[in-house]
Amino acid sequence: MRVKCDFDLCESNAVCVGMAPDVFDLDDQDYLVILDEDLPESRAEEMRQVVASCPRSALSIE
Repeated sequence: MRVKCDFDLCESNAVCVGMAPDVFDLDDQDYLVILDEDLPESRAEEMRQVVASCPRSALSIE
């Protein structure tokens, strides 16, 4: 499973950072960084919740 971000849509609201800080972070300029794009299937439900919580619908799962 792979987590993706459309950075043209992302406003770096950090909702995802709060929900999964081991996967998402903000850099020194407050831009979203995906720390780990490739995640085990055991985290699928968690990532679906994170994706659904993105206020700009910038996140997706492949």
